[in-house]
Amino acid sequence: MPPLFALVDCDNFYVSCERVFDPGLEGKAVIVLSNNDGCVVSRSNEAKALGIGMGVPEFKIRDLIRRHRVQVFSSNYAFYSDMSRRVMQTLAGFSPAMEVYSIDEAFLDLAGFERWDLAAYGRRIRQRVREWTGLPVTVGIARSKTLAKVAARLAKRSKRAAGILDLSASPWLDRALAAVAVEDVWGVGRRYAGFLAARGITNALQLKHADEGLIRRRMGVVGLRLLRELQGISCYPVVTSRPPRKSLGVSRTFRQEITRAADLREALASYTAAAAERLRAEKLVAGVLTVYLLTNRFRENYRCDNITLRLPVASSHTPELIGCALQGFSRIFRPGRGYKKVGVQLGEIAPESPVQASFFDPVDRPKARRLMQAVDRINRRMGPATLVYGAQGLGGEQPWKTTFKHRSRATATGLEPLPEAFDFPKTATVSLVSNLAVS
Repeated sequence: MPPLFALVDCDNFYVSCERVFDPGLEGKAVIVLSNNDGCVVSRSNEAKALGIGMGVPEFKIRDLIRRHRVQVFSSNYAFYSDMSRRVMQTLAGFSPAMEVYSIDEAFLDLAGFERWDLAAYGRRIRQRVREWTGLPVTVGIARSKTLAKVAARLAKRSKRAAGILDLSASPWLDRALAAVAVEDVWGVGRRYAGFLAARGITNALQLKHADEGLIRRRMGVVGLRLLRELQGISCYPVVTSRPPRKSLGVSRTFRQEITRAADLREALASYTAAAAERLRAEKLVAGVLTVYLLTNRFRENYRCDNITLRLPVASSHTPELIGCALQGFSRIFRPGRGYKKVGVQLGEIAPESPVQASFFDPVDRPKARRLMQAVDRINRRMGPATLVYGAQGLGGEQPWKTTFKHRSRATATGLEPLPEAFDFPKTATVSLVSNLAVS
């Protein structure tokens, strides 16, 4: 059975999520900014038409934003993650095997679907996702993942395609490849694009017919697989399970340099707590912990200090990890330096059971596990950071906290944005909304 793939790609994902809860944004120029409202990470088609580029700093386009009344939003990653989950659950019904490639993309295995009208099937996918989630998607269909990526890219740009393009048996395949710049081919990247362009290879069609010896010498086996993929020979199957995690990290860049050790300790403790929560969600433990502190890389005397500590027993116990992180911090922190970023990296990740115990372990592991389960349940039910550790700080002005000045109230699970139509007792309202959320 010959391979057949569909790539389903959400259009302008973050912007589209905001539009689900505010339909008045349709037809308007909308952008979403990164952490601390720094750079543009998502743009509506109307914003693209104004010349707003991806990754451009917000301060550089403030005049354009005011002049064209561009709607600006801060990132709302919890909301976007939940919307992504809903999209993937919807797509799972269209294929026996699906690979979640990113927060807004998924590959579907359509091998054996050839007897169907594939374009019509793509339209069904597109319609179902729109009806069930409110999000627009583009569907590219082809004999390899790379060609499916090409199809989806062209479908986004073509009004005639209307969001669906099937290149699996198209006589126009070479014409489609000629319309895609080589730097836009999945897997090429900026460095290889320059190498290829210097040799007259500027589009995907020319890359498809490039000399294999040249590609092998410069790009290795990965380059040869890329050529095969462009030729319609599948080299990458749909991967339905993620490879085992090897590391896990949490870090943030501050909106301003921080010199106070107390502020940096609070930030590090919060990031370590977030990392520990993610470990437990995936039923994992960590054996080593690395703390790193970075000064402003745009200033002289840039420093990146780090230290790695080994835990006595592999753990996901938040107090233990925070204590270890703060111990490492005290060794590398230097008074008087202005730090722009702090982070924690957990390594030697392994399943939480079985774990090699230590005879001299001072921690009651079963008790610690029950405590963490209770904390996680409360935070899931009542909202993130309902319960925090004292080392994370008790609110107030915390200069290390990420800024979201333009964040909308959009959420798929919280209570805050719900309009109050009746004066229900608070407990009744919570119970009602909880039941709706579960259903």
